[in-house]
Amino acid sequence: MTLARLFRNLRPYVRPYRRLVALALGLTFLGSLTAQVNAWVLRYTVDSISTLLDEHKSLIDGLGLLFLITGILVSKELLNVVIQFGQKYYGERLRILISRDLAQTVIEKILTYKLAFYSSSGNQPGKLQTRIDRGIESLTRLVQNFFIDILPLFANSLVALAIMFNANIYVGLLAFCTVPIYYSISRIQAKKLLGSRRTIRALRESKSQGILSILESIPVIKSFLREDIEETKQMHLQSDLTGAQLRIRKTNFFFDGLKSFVEQIGVVGIILLTTYFVLTGQMSIGAIMFHLLLFNNVSAPIRRLHLIYDQMNDALVYSEGFFEILDARHQVEESGSYAPAQLKGRFQLRAVNFTYPENTAPTLHDINLDIEPGTITALVGLSGAGKSTLINLLDTFYRPDSGSILLDGVPLQDYNTAFVRANIGLVLQKNHIFNGSVEENIRYGDPSARPEAIEEAAKRAFLHEQIMALPQSYATPAMTLSGGQQQKIAIARMFLKNPPVIFLDEPTASLDAVATEQIKNSMDAIKKGRTVVVISHSISQIIDADCIYVMESGRIVESGAHEELYHNNGSYKKIFDAMARSLNVDKIARTLS
Repeated sequence: MTLARLFRNLRPYVRPYRRLVALALGLTFLGSLTAQVNAWVLRYTVDSISTLLDEHKSLIDGLGLLFLITGILVSKELLNVVIQFGQKYYGERLRILISRDLAQTVIEKILTYKLAFYSSSGNQPGKLQTRIDRGIESLTRLVQNFFIDILPLFANSLVALAIMFNANIYVGLLAFCTVPIYYSISRIQAKKLLGSRRTIRALRESKSQGILSILESIPVIKSFLREDIEETKQMHLQSDLTGAQLRIRKTNFFFDGLKSFVEQIGVVGIILLTTYFVLTGQMSIGAIMFHLLLFNNVSAPIRRLHLIYDQMNDALVYSEGFFEILDARHQVEESGSYAPAQLKGRFQLRAVNFTYPENTAPTLHDINLDIEPGTITALVGLSGAGKSTLINLLDTFYRPDSGSILLDGVPLQDYNTAFVRANIGLVLQKNHIFNGSVEENIRYGDPSARPEAIEEAAKRAFLHEQIMALPQSYATPAMTLSGGQQQKIAIARMFLKNPPVIFLDEPTASLDAVATEQIKNSMDAIKKGRTVVVISHSISQIIDADCIYVMESGRIVESGAHEELYHNNGSYKKIFDAMARSLNVDKIARTLS
C-alpha cells in the first residue's frame, strides 16, 4: 500500500462530503493567516517600543500602542476560537461519517463472499475482526487528523516560509534548508519501522484470534486442565508483540533526537543570521523575534512530522489488510439469473470432484448420484466420508472443481443463488443461535412471519410448551437456552421457512430420546411431498429413506434401498450393524418382548 493508492482508495468515501472538506479547507486557510499575526505584532511592538525609548517617551505615550496590540491579539484569539472549533468539529464529523461508511461497506462486502473466504486460515474470525477494526480506526484517524492537525500545520508552515522569503531571502533559505533534511530523516525512520509495524499487525491478529479461541474453548480447556498451555501460548505471542513494540520505540527515540538536533541547529542559524543583519543595520531588532516566531511556525509541522508519519504508516499497514477484504472480488459468490416459478428438487450429480481451498487432497471423487423430487435420500458413511461436503455443494456454498450438478435439469450454476437458498431448508448438527430473543431467532426463517406462525413452528418443533414455561416466554434470550432447545429453534426456523427442499445434517444429534422421537414425528410429516436429503447416524432416520448412498473417503461405494443394501453384505451392512450394536438392540428387543 502506497500513500497515493491509499488516498485513491479513500477518495470514494470522502467525495460525498465535499462540502465538509471545502469548509475545513477554508478554515485552514484563514487559520494559517491568523497564525502569523503574533510574529507581525511582536516585530511591530519591539520596533515601536525601541523608537519610544530612543525618543525618551513615557508610559502614557505608549498606551495607544498597548491598546492597539491588545485589540489585535484579542480579536485574533476570538477569531481563532471560531476557526479551531470549525476545524475540529468538521474534522470529527468527517471522521465519524467516513467511519460509518467504511464499516457498512465492509459488512456489505463480506456478506457477499463465498464460504471459502471464511474457511481460509488467514480469515479466521478474530483475525478478520482485528483487521477491520484496526483498518477503520487508522484510516479515519488519518482523515480526521489531516484536517485538524496535518493540513493546518503545513498551511501555517508554507505561509510562514513565504513571509520569511519576502522579508529576507537569506533567512528564508536557511529556514527552508532544514525542511528537506528533517523530511529525509523522517522518511528513513518510516522505512525502518515498516517491517516492525507489519509484524505487530500480524501478532495482534493472532492474539485476537487466540483470545477468541480460548473463550470458545473454555469448557474443553478446563476439563483437560490445560490452562497453563493456553497461558503459555498467549505469553509467547505477547512477548513477541512486546519485543516488536520496544524495537519501534527505540528506533523512534533515536530518530526523534536526531530531528530535534536539526531543528535546534536551524534556530541557532536564524538567531546568528538575523543578529548579523541587525548589527549591520539591515534589520530592526524586532525582526529577530519576527523571524524566530515565523521559523517556529515553519518547524511546528516538522516537530510533529514523526507523529504524522506514525499515523500515515499505521494507516498504510492496517489499510493493507482492510482493503484486501474490500477488494476480494474473486471471493464474491457467483450467481446465475435462472429462477423458475416452482422448484421440484431433482438433483443430478455427474462426475463431481471437489477440493476445499488450501487443501491439497481432494474431498470428493467422481460423485454420481440422483436425488428424485418428493423422495427421501440418505447419505451414510463414517465421519470424514464427504457427506456434509456434498450438502455444501448442493446448497451452492461451494462450486465443484469439475463435473456437473443439475437441478431440475438445469445446471446449478445457472440458477440465481438467492432463489436456490430460498427454496432450501437447512438444519445442521450444530446450528448458530443469534444474540436475540427466542422469537427473533425463530423468525429468522421468515422475517415477515406473524406471531401465530412463529408459535405454530415452535409447536411443530415441540418447543412451544418449554418456551411458555420460561419467565419471558418468547422474549427470553435464546443464548440462555440449553443445547437441545437451541437445536429445536433451528428446526422451528426450518418449519417456518417451509421450503420444497430440505437438507438435514444430523438434525437430532444433540437432542434427548424423547425430543428425538417428537422431532422425528414432525419431520415425517413435513417430509411428505418434499425433496429431503438426510445425513444421520440414527437408524430411524436412515431406514425410512427411499434411496441410500454409502460414502467412503469421498466416494460413493453403494446405493439402493435399505433391504437391498443390507443383504449385499457390503459397507452399508457394516455401518448399520455397528449402529445397531451401539444401541444394544438385542437387549432392547428382549426388554420390549
